[in-house]
Amino acid sequence: MSLHIYLAGMVDPDGPTPVYVQIADIIQQRIEAGELRPNRPIPSELAIQQEFGVARGTARRAVELLRDRGLVFTVPQRGSFVASGSERNAPNSPDGRTLRDDQNEAQ
Repeated sequence: MSLHIYLAGMVDPDGPTPVYVQIADIIQQRIEAGELRPNRPIPSELAIQQEFGVARGTARRAVELLRDRGLVFTVPQRGSFVASGSERNAPNSPDGRTLRDDQNEAQ
């Protein structure tokens, strides 16, 4: 999958790529550039809403897409965090958490 380059975090609401995908691409770029470090939080849904001027559902879909890509994991009541290298390779369960998370809870 190729990433689109968006200028300084700007999204194009009239472009062919859905806004939530554009936001996920921007956050992915920040992760890959090292601006967002493993096991550290990504911006909250509220922060994403404010930065990009989008609705909560759009922010939520962007975070879901990052989970689907294996770049972040979500801890209930805590937020979403950048996945470490090993977590990025772990397959996701249907609820978006890594299977590793499910295995840890079972122990």
